Amino acid sequence: MLRVRKLSLRYPNGKLALTDFELEVRPGELVVVLGGNGSGKSTLMRCITRTLKPSSGEVWLDDTNLCALEGEKLRRARLMLAMVWQQASLVRRSSVLTNVASGALGRYSTLRTVFAGLPAGELDAARGNLAEVGLAALADQQAGTLSGGQAQRVAIARALAQRPRVLLADEPVASLDPEASEEIMRLLQKLAQSEQLAVLCVLHQIELAYAYADRVVGIRDGRIVFNAPRGEVSRDAVRRLYLSEAA
Repeated sequence: MLRVRKLSLRYPNGKLALTDFELEVRPGELVVVLGGNGSGKSTLMRCITRTLKPSSGEVWLDDTNLCALEGEKLRRARLMLAMVWQQASLVRRSSVLTNVASGALGRYSTLRTVFAGLPAGELDAARGNLAEVGLAALADQQAGTLSGGQAQRVAIARALAQRPRVLLADEPVASLDPEASEEIMRLLQKLAQSEQLAVLCVLHQIELAYAYADRVVGIRDGRIVFNAPRGEVSRDAVRRLYLSEAA
């Protein structure tokens, strides 16, 4: 489970990017965050991953508060949390299987993996992760030959190889065509349910949020405007999020 408690971030220039932010994502749930440019969506993701250190508040992964940790303890705790970005960022000259298996690297010491490689069992697990995203047949294909949608599915398989409890996706369909975007959202929805992952996804595509989210969170000026099941979020409420951007 992911729990964000009274999270705030003030930048060195004095700008308050997040204010007392409260959010919970349960296992099996896909939560989508909507908001205009500069509303705080990406800042929220970066605070959850501790890429940015919040000014105050807590980020809990199950019973572990990431904001109370530093160094190696933080690195180990963050293994419970995997990230999928807008760009798949695969090693193009490596095989699809190698790219997926790299998601397991965090569980092993650097020297062991450099000189001895990953254990054979991790490659078997990586094949299973590829099967979960429907790409088992492409295991030995060079990653640079994949379509955009296939590459993003491989990135999701790589995240699964980390064996996370929480999956974050920051605009994972921004560079994809509509058909591939639907495939990725269906996959995230399926993985939330079948793997009992807590999935938090930032989107700009409003229709995808209405189609696939269990719950939709609207954010403006670093604060939550609404947080409700998708069927209870009005089009007018979503529209106001983006009107504020142009104001």
